[in-house]
Amino acid sequence: MSRATGPDRRINPYRDDIAAAYLRGEVKAGRFVDGEDRQVKLPCVPLLQRPDADAPMDTQLLFGENFRAYEEKGGFAWGQSAHDDYVGYVDAKALAPHPYKPSHVVAALRTFVYPRADLKSRPATPLALNAKVKVVGAKGDFSEIERGGWVFTAHLAPVDAFVRDFVSVAEEHLGAPYLWGGRESTGVDCSGLVQASLERAGISSLRDTDMQEATLGERLPEPIDFTTLARGDLVFWKGHVGIMVDAERMIHASGFQMRVVVERLDIAMARISRVAGHVTTIRRLPRR
Repeated sequence: MSRATGPDRRINPYRDDIAAAYLRGEVKAGRFVDGEDRQVKLPCVPLLQRPDADAPMDTQLLFGENFRAYEEKGGFAWGQSAHDDYVGYVDAKALAPHPYKPSHVVAALRTFVYPRADLKSRPATPLALNAKVKVVGAKGDFSEIERGGWVFTAHLAPVDAFVRDFVSVAEEHLGAPYLWGGRESTGVDCSGLVQASLERAGISSLRDTDMQEATLGERLPEPIDFTTLARGDLVFWKGHVGIMVDAERMIHASGFQMRVVVERLDIAMARISRVAGHVTTIRRLPRR
């Protein structure tokens, strides 16, 4: 976004009446505040465009992720995700004060928080891939986590332990339903699938497709030689992205099939071109 229109409001917390203190001198606002760090205490929380339960969802916040709240009013906190800088409104009741420092993340597609270290006890809370927890104890096959409950230890990984192949993480989502703004396996969109998969590989990613296209990896030369594509290449259209699983097939969260699918790139290109135009870029991440 040009300086004439100011920083991108999606990832810079400012409005006419209030802004983050770190934006002082860059934007105009009625007042500047430092904000307060809070932490998501529910499994998954929508980040909304407006302080209204019926407002469109831009993205989601997962259990254990931090959120810097700059304002709380009418039951909603307005602020910024510490995960990917996205700005929006969150139900204030979903946030806890005094965030803990996570020690582990959920490494399985989904898991549960149990009331006891017993797989036969009735689980109270589902957790998604990449949810953040702090392990405070262990018993048998389970880990006790901060704020109560037990998680199957094999479903967790230390925060600094990553997978090598992010495409394999995307493939675990095969068949997951499409959800605009979704970041986890009960509902995920195209850029959310890319972001979640890269996170498990230790690669930070912004949220929306245009942001990812501008920042991830290196752009392949044009005109694009589609015969040279490889596993892990990111294929971008205006408003859409997919991940190559090999030289010919792509996995993506498809709004046409309304689920995560693997299909031949040439077939997807022919269909998507009728809605979003032709492929805009191919981005290649560093090989690991």
